[in-house]
Amino acid sequence: MGYHQLSYLLGFLPLVFLLFSICPKRSRRYVLAGASWLYFFLCSRYLIVYLLGTTVWAYLMGIWIGKLGEGLPESAAAASREPYRKQAMAHHAVMLLANGVLFGVLFYLKYTGFFVRQLNKLFVHAGGAAIIAPRLLVPIGISFYTLEAVGYLLEVYWRRIPADRDFIRIALFLGFFPQTMEGPIARYGDTAMQFSSLPEKAEITRCGMPGIQAQSGVPRTLEEMTASAMRICWGMFKKLVVADRLNIIVATLFGEYEKQNGVLIIVAAVCYTVQLYMEFSGMMDVVIGSARLFGIRLPENFRQPFFSQTASEFWRRWHISLGAWLKDYLFYPVAASTTAKKLGKRLRKMSGRYVAKLAVSALALTPVWLFNGLWHGAEWNYIFYGIYYLVLLLLELALEPVKAGFYRRTGIHQNGRGATLLRILRTWVIIFTGEMFFRAPGLRAGFCMFRSLFHGFGISRLWDGTLLTFGLGMADWTAIIGGTAVVFLYDLLRERGFSIRDWVFKRKLPVRWALYNALIFAVIIFGAYGTGYQAVDLIYAGF
Repeated sequence: MGYHQLSYLLGFLPLVFLLFSICPKRSRRYVLAGASWLYFFLCSRYLIVYLLGTTVWAYLMGIWIGKLGEGLPESAAAASREPYRKQAMAHHAVMLLANGVLFGVLFYLKYTGFFVRQLNKLFVHAGGAAIIAPRLLVPIGISFYTLEAVGYLLEVYWRRIPADRDFIRIALFLGFFPQTMEGPIARYGDTAMQFSSLPEKAEITRCGMPGIQAQSGVPRTLEEMTASAMRICWGMFKKLVVADRLNIIVATLFGEYEKQNGVLIIVAAVCYTVQLYMEFSGMMDVVIGSARLFGIRLPENFRQPFFSQTASEFWRRWHISLGAWLKDYLFYPVAASTTAKKLGKRLRKMSGRYVAKLAVSALALTPVWLFNGLWHGAEWNYIFYGIYYLVLLLLELALEPVKAGFYRRTGIHQNGRGATLLRILRTWVIIFTGEMFFRAPGLRAGFCMFRSLFHGFGISRLWDGTLLTFGLGMADWTAIIGGTAVVFLYDLLRERGFSIRDWVFKRKLPVRWALYNALIFAVIIFGAYGTGYQAVDLIYAGF
């Protein structure tokens, strides 16, 4: 029951909202918790034991870590001395145990098959017998709620937050049904306390100012409720009008990559990048809009990523919650570690600040991007995808003095329109290339596609009718191009600080509802569904 399916949009979500609305305040948390567990059960059946087990484990271990941390000095150096040494060691050991079990379950379920396959290649090459890999079922969302649980336990360990003794709040933080499949990966401070401030009543009232809501965070105006519903429709527009249509040509071109020439490889890379963005950001719209119906504000996961001017900026705008998690719980701890400090100090004396900064950055970024690649899946092309961005980010850092010198010597205005546009176009090339390797059916296939870019280019394929032979007719391409243009214009306006929502809310009632109905009918009329179309599974639900 994906978020894009009618069973969710017209069945599960409205029924839960109705039950939520008619229940007294003291029962609403339990309604949401029960609905979340029911949703997970409907999607994964008995695999719900993993979510429940993670919830119980995080709850109990958080309390244990919190107790062991009571009375310890803030300074790690002070905590390592008597009389705190044994307590600090136990505190650290329990944190390692708690997170080790969480990561152990995740890695066993997602990566056992991959590592067994690699070992078998070595054994066969050495003349040994192959190992039979266990056949494992992976529950939906395990990569998302595992990172949330680990982040929560680390926050408790660092004593930034107290251990939460409210089991239902922890259960909703980890398993709230709108974010079960695809995130966003919320930190404890982002969402957890919102589940303790649900409204006294769920009636909808109008007020003079659009978008006004109660301090509890729950929608209290018709405009806010309408905005939530329209955000869901906007997400469905991206998914059904653009992403699902593009899936047809993407599957064909990547499935038969050996037959394609250079220009069609570029078409494949661009189409997949657009498909991924439209689907993932579209489902985030559905997820965030769904949560807002219950008054829960989930963190945003996209911020106009295709206006980025560098690879690092792109990752600050794309899958923001994953990037924030990696920065807070992996990059900063490594960069602030004793090893990194000693390395930086030594290199500053030997080679200067520039080399020291580059080396420490490499030390901290390497585990981040290896983890990023592996997080997406147990395949070599995902690992390569992480290394690809690692190299690019280190190159950006290394070339900063060269870039500054270039602009200074040439007199070119760094923030001028021309220079900005060129940097954006350069970043598009980086993004499309990375997504080509990401989607390729294996790392070897990715390199084969990359080589195809440089021979037999065949640019005439763009207008000689070839693009109409991959399952998409002229009407499909019109819907894709038109839908992409609408989304691009929307993102452009947001990038320039223009709020579409505020503008719509300021229109008169007939104009507002004309715009709402235009969006709804665009999804109904131009959406890819019905005869000849197969439902497309959510891409990020597989990660």
